[in-house]
Amino acid sequence: MEKIKNLFQSTKMKQGSYSVGLTAIVLAIVVVANLLVGQLPENMRNIDVSDTNLYEITEVSRNLLNSLEDDVTFTVLAEKESTDERIKTFLSKYAGLSKHIAVEWIDPVLHPAALTEYDTSENTIVVTNESTQKSTTVTFSDIIVMDYSSYYYTGSYSESEFDAEGQLTSAVNYVTNDANETIYLTTGHGETSFSHTVSDMMKKNNYSVSEVNLLMEAQIPSDCDLLLLNAPLADLAEVERKCISEYLADGGKVMLLLGENVETRMPNLESLLAEYGMEIADGYIADTKRCYQGNPYYIFPELNVSGDLAQGISSEMVLMIYAQGLNMVDAARDTIHVSEFMTTSSGAYAVTETDETEGTYTIGAVATETVSTDNGDEADEEDSAETKTSRLTVISSATLIDSQITDTFSTLENTTLFMNAVTANFDGVQNLSIEPKSLAVEYNTVQHAGLLSLFVIFAIPAILLIGGVVVWTKRRKA
Repeated sequence: MEKIKNLFQSTKMKQGSYSVGLTAIVLAIVVVANLLVGQLPENMRNIDVSDTNLYEITEVSRNLLNSLEDDVTFTVLAEKESTDERIKTFLSKYAGLSKHIAVEWIDPVLHPAALTEYDTSENTIVVTNESTQKSTTVTFSDIIVMDYSSYYYTGSYSESEFDAEGQLTSAVNYVTNDANETIYLTTGHGETSFSHTVSDMMKKNNYSVSEVNLLMEAQIPSDCDLLLLNAPLADLAEVERKCISEYLADGGKVMLLLGENVETRMPNLESLLAEYGMEIADGYIADTKRCYQGNPYYIFPELNVSGDLAQGISSEMVLMIYAQGLNMVDAARDTIHVSEFMTTSSGAYAVTETDETEGTYTIGAVATETVSTDNGDEADEEDSAETKTSRLTVISSATLIDSQITDTFSTLENTTLFMNAVTANFDGVQNLSIEPKSLAVEYNTVQHAGLLSLFVIFAIPAILLIGGVVVWTKRRKA
């Protein structure tokens, strides 16, 4: 007994007992911490450590969810255990932002009648709002977008985009909002079609997009909320110019993106612009102060945006190539107000084959006019008068939404500014189109290994290694 007693009183035993006790305390703390964390909501337990912040939710969606008054249900028709973890994680984070969002999972294998009840297929999220009796669907393939084009080159396809936020926010907006704006694109003048990116953003905002040929129709459809001319290569006919002018005079909304046709004169289109205080400058715009990598025809206009146009704009960087310039002139009526929201720097030139004219040119402008219209009630002419605001938005180059720019330079705000300019034509409507996040593999590369980079990569590890060897040597000799 004496030996055993002395054994427990030895220095080694005391140190061992101390280590065991400390280990037990640490394990107890870890167990308790895990139990406490396990009680937290799932959306709070998931931390976004992805390279492209897949689960980051923008202020646009947060504001929409904060303003919800109706209860919205996400019915997920899929086997939860086999569903992609990215989708499950995002759903939990998204639903956690509003008490009005509920997520229900239904396994279609165990409950096959659910597919018939919701009239949809497996791996689909059904978004419903009982108050408005509206519903829509978002498939998993809409969220995780595959790049099938690579199949023709590699024999396989890969994931390209993660669009959970954009699809779900669009769905929530659709089932909670009765607004459904209609946009008509003019045809017959060589206009450019929307890229897939822009068409997708129009869809996310629940805009209906149709086409109209004013020469064939002879009038603008009565349900037109915005008439959009996207890079016409030929001039308007006189009857078309008159039709658009009358539409504006009646409180209509028109948006024009100029094309790359500086050598083609368009007297009717120029006449329409002159009526609203704008004149197209000759030649392409070259900006020596705000250009991309020394190319003066690849310009970064200066933005002066506010209100609806400023929503989601943070970097104020948009890129346009071979843009035309606008000069502000006296409008046909004093009631027309013109404001510029994109301009060049003071070091810009309008360049033709024979001349270079220096100045500051407008790249984007909005002309508005408050007009009184007759609603058709002849019994009381004063009460029948209705006040509207006509709006003409002009952007001097359609390259603002060219896919070669928007897809290559995804960090720029070209599409955001364009969609803001579209949305600004509608009362009480916000731009809720959110671009998907890339799933392309990103590699960490050192493009310019300067002295600081070399010091961090090589010098610091070498100093630590040498220091460790010195300390180890001294302790060996001690």
